[in-house]
Amino acid sequence: MTLRMYDSLKPIIGAINGAAVGVGVTMQLPMDIRLASTAAKFGFVFARRGITPEAASSWFLSRLVGLQTALEWCYTGRVFGAHEALDRGLVRSLHEPDDLLPAARALAREIADNTAPVSIALTRQLLWRMAGASHPMEAHKADSRAIQSRGASGDAKEGVSSFLEKRTPVYPDKVSADVPDIWPEWTSPPFR
Repeated sequence: MTLRMYDSLKPIIGAINGAAVGVGVTMQLPMDIRLASTAAKFGFVFARRGITPEAASSWFLSRLVGLQTALEWCYTGRVFGAHEALDRGLVRSLHEPDDLLPAARALAREIADNTAPVSIALTRQLLWRMAGASHPMEAHKADSRAIQSRGASGDAKEGVSSFLEKRTPVYPDKVSADVPDIWPEWTSPPFR
């Protein structure tokens, strides 16, 4: 499931409102933005159960919160509260339990109403894939292919026109048909 989320072309926003322990927290790591209620609790409790982290969390967690925090949380296996998750960068913001879903929906609405879906799909892939790049040149090559393709798109024309005309954009390109392949050398590793 986490690898499917990683490959997604759509933004994924998590709203955590309760206990997120074990797979309950590792399944959130490939989400793009995580909001939590003040009542949420988190725990990478694997070592306390005699097992190890799963769901590709060894790749995702340190990229989100840094290696030191990832190691501490996994080594201790302790359950921690929403304020620590916020302070260490696991979640973006805290909300009272009844305000959590409206806040997540408002963020999703802001993205949906103001951005070009194909640009969001490419941006999501650029940021996630380049998180593991060995050199900035890899990002430069991918960024250059993306901006060249998007600059000639109907979305770019609409984005500029709507800005100049001071109106809400209506982007013509669709994720289902218009996402360019900017990854000529990229192949997903096989699952073995």
